[in-house]
Amino acid sequence: DSRPLRAGPACCNIVPRLYLLITVGVVYIRSRECSRKDILQDLVEMCRGVQHPLRGLFLRNFLLTSTRDVLPDTDDNVSDSGTIEDSIDFILLNFSEMNKLWVRMQHQGHSRDRTKRETERMELKILVGTNLERLSRLEGVTVTKYQNHVLPAILKQLINCKDSIAQEYLMDCIIQVFPDEFHLKTLDTFLDTCCQPQGTVNVRNIIISIIGRLSNYAQADPNNIPEDIELFQIFSGKVTQIIQSRTEMPPEDILALQSALIKLALNVYPAETNYVDQVLQNTFSIFNDEKSRAKGCSAELSRMLRVPIDHYGDILTIIQLEHFTPLFSFLEYKSRKELCVYLTENVIQTDTQIDSHDQVDMFLTMVSCLVADQPDQSTEPEDPEDFEIEQSLVGRLVHQLTSPIPDQQFLILNTCKKHLLTGGDKRIQYTLPSLIFRAMQLCRVYHDLAADDEKWEKKVTKILQYINSLLSSLVKAEYWDLALRLFLQAALVCDLMGIQSAETAGYEFVSQAFAIYEEEVSDSKAQLVAISLIIATFERSINFSEENHEPLRSQCLRASSKLLKKPDQCRAVSLCAHLYWSGKNREMAGKPMEEGKKVLDCMKKAVRISNQCMEPSVQVQLFVELLNKYIYFLDNGCNDVSEVMIAQLIGKIREDMPGLEASEATSQITSHFKTTLEYITAQHSMSSLTREG
Repeated sequence: DSRPLRAGPACCNIVPRLYLLITVGVVYIRSRECSRKDILQDLVEMCRGVQHPLRGLFLRNFLLTSTRDVLPDTDDNVSDSGTIEDSIDFILLNFSEMNKLWVRMQHQGHSRDRTKRETERMELKILVGTNLERLSRLEGVTVTKYQNHVLPAILKQLINCKDSIAQEYLMDCIIQVFPDEFHLKTLDTFLDTCCQPQGTVNVRNIIISIIGRLSNYAQADPNNIPEDIELFQIFSGKVTQIIQSRTEMPPEDILALQSALIKLALNVYPAETNYVDQVLQNTFSIFNDEKSRAKGCSAELSRMLRVPIDHYGDILTIIQLEHFTPLFSFLEYKSRKELCVYLTENVIQTDTQIDSHDQVDMFLTMVSCLVADQPDQSTEPEDPEDFEIEQSLVGRLVHQLTSPIPDQQFLILNTCKKHLLTGGDKRIQYTLPSLIFRAMQLCRVYHDLAADDEKWEKKVTKILQYINSLLSSLVKAEYWDLALRLFLQAALVCDLMGIQSAETAGYEFVSQAFAIYEEEVSDSKAQLVAISLIIATFERSINFSEENHEPLRSQCLRASSKLLKKPDQCRAVSLCAHLYWSGKNREMAGKPMEEGKKVLDCMKKAVRISNQCMEPSVQVQLFVELLNKYIYFLDNGCNDVSEVMIAQLIGKIREDMPGLEASEATSQITSHFKTTLEYITAQHSMSSLTREG
C-alpha cells in the first residue's frame, strides 16, 4: 500500500511532513522492502530541513525514539540491512545535529532573557543525552569500537560546540551511561579532554563523578581494575594538570578535587597511606604561597582533613601522615579548633592508646589549639562553658596517652608536661590533675615491679619530684583548693611506697597542704572541709615514722582548735581523736596506735567546746554527733571511754531536747538521736544506757 508514502510529501508544512515520513520510514524498515541502512540515512538527513531549535530537537528525538527497535546491532550485513557501524553513525549524526540545535537556543533572543533561555535549555538537555544513552544500549558497541569510534566523535562535538552548559552536561552523560570497563580503557583520553572545555565549565563535578564511579567499581571487586592501570596515579596527575591550567579555579573546587583523590586512595588502595599523604602534600604546595586564599575556604579544607580521620578511625595512622599537620596552618582559628576537638573525641571514643612519646608529641602539636593560646586567636573571651568542655576533653585525652612500658610512660608524662604547661593558668586546672594522677599510677606500677627493677626507688623519687613541680604550678596559679586536695592524694601515694625518700616527699606534701590551709583558706566552711581532708589523709597513712607522725598529729589538733566557729571546732577536734586511735606509723608495724587517754582528751575537749555554743539546736546536734563518736570508740575497745560518760551525755541530750523549737532541723536531730538509741538497745552489753535516769 503506497498511500502512507504519498501522504508525507502531500503535507503542506515541513514539520508534520517529516513526522509522517519518519513514521513511514520505520514501517518500510519493518517490512524489509528497502535497505534499512539507506532509509535510516535518508531520514536523518531529511531532518536537517528543520533548523528551528525547539522543533528540530523534538523532531530528532522522535526519530531516535521511533527507530530504537530497528537499528542494526551486529557486524553482519545481512541482505544489505546494515551493521552496527551504520547504527553508530546514525546516532552520532543525530546527536551532533541535536547538540547544535540545543546550543543555538542560547544565542537567540535578547540578552536580558539569557537566564530564562538557560533554564529552558536545562529542561531540554535530556533530549540530547538520550542519543548517548541509546548508544550505550547497543550490544555491538564493544570497548574497541567505543575507544576508536564512539568516544572520539562525541568528544570532538563536545569541544567544537564551545558551550559550557553542553560540555558539562555531555561529559557527565558520558560518565553515567557507558560501562565502567569502557571508562577504564579510555581514561587518559577522557581526562585530557577535561582540560580543554570552556573556563566556565565546572570541571570539578566531572572529575569527582568519574572518580566516584571507578572507585565504586573497584570496591565492588578489586580484580575489576587491571594491574597495569594505576587509577590513583592517573587521576592525581590529571588533577594536578587541570589545577595548573586553570589558574582561576576557586579554592573550594581545588579542595573538592583533592578530597575526591583522598577518597579514591582510601577506597581502592587502603594500605597505601603514602597516597593520602601525597594528596596532602600537593594541597600544601598549592596553598603554601597563598595562605590567605585557603583561609576563605576553611570549611572545605576541614571537611577534606576529616575524610582520612573518619576512614582510618585510628589517630596513630593519621600521625604517620607527614603533611597532615602542616595543613592546619591554612585553617582559620575557629575551624582549626573544631578539628582539634574532633580529633581528640576520636581518640577518646575509639579508646586509642598512644604509647610512644614521639607520637604523643606529634599529636599534642597537632591539637595545639586546645593545649595553648594561638597567635590568631580572637581577643574576645571564650564562652566559659565551651572552654570547660574543651579542656575537660584534654584532661580525658591524657588518660589515652599511655604505654605498657613504665620507662616509656614516664617519657610520655614529661612530653605532656612540656605541652600542657604552655596552656597558661586558665587551662592547667583542667589538664594537670589528669597528668598528676597518671604519675601517681606510675608510682604504683614501679612499686609492683620492685622485685624486677633494682632502680625502682630512684625512679619513684623522680616521679614524686615531677608531681611536686606540677603541684607547684597549681599553687602559683592560685588554685588553692585543687592543689590542697592533690597534695594530700600525693601524700597517700608516697605512704604506699614505704621507702625513706617517699616518706620525705609525703611529709613535704602534707606540709604544703597545711601551708595552703593556714595561709590561703579563709572561708570558715572551706577551712572545716580542708582540715577534715588533712585529718582523714593522715589517718590513712601507715609508713610515717613517729618522728614525723607526732608533729603532724599535734598540728592537726592545734589547727582544729583554732577554727573560727565553735561547731566547726567541735567536729574537727572529735575527728582528731581518730588519729590517736586508728592512726598508724612505721614503728607500730601497721597496727593502730589505740592511745585511749589521748582519745578521751580529744572527746572531752570537743564536749567542752559544744557546751560553749549559744544556739540550743546546734548544741544538741553536736551532743548527738559526739554521742555517736563515744559509742564508736567504746564498741572498738577503747577502755578509757566508759558507759557512764555515754549515759551522762544521753541524759544531757534528753534534758535539752524538749526546749528546742519545732523545726525541720529539730526533727532531724530527734530522728538522729532516736536511731542512735535504737542502736544502743541492740547492743546487749549497753542496753542499760537507754533507760531513763
